[in-house]
Amino acid sequence: MSDNNEHQKLPIKIDTTSNGEFAPVDLQPAQKQANQQAILSTTNDAARLNVQRRQFITTSCGVASTLLAFNTAFAKTGLSGGFYQLSADAAMETDLADAELGKHEFIFDIQGHFVNPQGNWLNKLPPGAKPLSFMPKSQCDLANQPGDRAYLNCLGSEEFIKDVFMDSDTDLMVLSFVPSALENEPLTIEEAAATRDIIARMEGDHRLLLHGRINPNQPGDLEGMDTLAEEWDIAAFKTYTQYGPDGKGYALTDDDGLAMIEKARTLGVKNICIHKGIPFGPKSFEHSLCDDVGKAAKMYPDINFIIYHSGFDPAHKETAYHSGNTNRGIDSLIHSVIKNDVRPNSNVYAELGSTWRFLMRDPNQAAHALGKMITHIGEHNVLWGTDSIWYGSPQDQIQAFRAFQISEEFQEQHGYRAMDADLRARIFGLNATKPYQISASEVHQFVQHDGLARQKENYLNNPTPHFNTYGPKTRREFLNLMRWC
Repeated sequence: MSDNNEHQKLPIKIDTTSNGEFAPVDLQPAQKQANQQAILSTTNDAARLNVQRRQFITTSCGVASTLLAFNTAFAKTGLSGGFYQLSADAAMETDLADAELGKHEFIFDIQGHFVNPQGNWLNKLPPGAKPLSFMPKSQCDLANQPGDRAYLNCLGSEEFIKDVFMDSDTDLMVLSFVPSALENEPLTIEEAAATRDIIARMEGDHRLLLHGRINPNQPGDLEGMDTLAEEWDIAAFKTYTQYGPDGKGYALTDDDGLAMIEKARTLGVKNICIHKGIPFGPKSFEHSLCDDVGKAAKMYPDINFIIYHSGFDPAHKETAYHSGNTNRGIDSLIHSVIKNDVRPNSNVYAELGSTWRFLMRDPNQAAHALGKMITHIGEHNVLWGTDSIWYGSPQDQIQAFRAFQISEEFQEQHGYRAMDADLRARIFGLNATKPYQISASEVHQFVQHDGLARQKENYLNNPTPHFNTYGPKTRREFLNLMRWC
């Protein structure tokens, strides 16, 4: 981003960026006003503290200034179902801002992505093609390296490590995959494992877990499950029910889906992560819904069904759950578990990747979504995920969630529970330790003293967060992305 745009940067980003799976959604007047108010507030607060704005927005006071400005703007437009709960003086008092926004939790992000900037997937593109070129552009230093496609380094492993483990409070991350045929993967299991090894050589053992991508409705995937489980030490299988070689998806309770679940059980992999919601298009819309989740979960109580995006649909406004509601969005997931008598806190989990990133800009929808997930999926079964690095560093998502509170009005009206420190800590990481079979206390103690932690401590003496997002921000950019995916 050019210096001329430095004054537009904010530590908490409300923009139109998509993860590439849905067309960017335009900002509404309330969100534009929130950004304008935050730019003004951070500029004025930096001047009051006699520091440069560029420096101010890297501090906890800069984050507080931004979130407090959002509260003001949202309240003026009637978006008061949720808010960012901060002391009024947090924008000016470092100790106070650190206490309210600083890291206190074990953070286990179960959805991360990047691409291989030199992968074989590029060989299938026509000469001169520059896939994803609109995404990072020259927004990171790695783009200045030699080569016409050097900009892809901004979506590669080096930037992934910086964004996730240096510029955010994330302790552990699960590296996931995008839907694709085996020969077209922008990140293969071998390349993902190589990044895990890089982190291990940095003395960051156990910081990165891997998914194994599986779509049972395309040739070869069911057969490949053995290799993924036995050779690559995967933590879960990841599937996209909307995806298929004919453009149409499948259901977990179809023959293909049941074969996948049965084989996962045989291989001893008890976690199946399923993309639900964020529809790819009308042809696959029925498979974006969660009708099959409750049925499968009831059939296989020993399998953990981790629902990525929680069924969220950006085109559907989240409101309070009612049994008569349209069966879309997060309500699709809730309806499915209730209908099939799958109790809260059992074997269905709701994951927040891209969902929370979108909800951050609408506190009413955020309050409804979190409130009903906690109620119906269970306070022990809502899991933290960010879909980064498509959105750059996940730190802004972390800090916004750390401060978010459901209003007393919504709590009383809809029976939602308040967000407190214990609940946030569970969602941030403790909940995921159960399906992923990790001792949070041991890992948390370890990562505070490993080599990666020491590197981060040194980095924080002079941090250089970029505050950029990488995903498509306009419909044109989204359509351009679809040409290469």
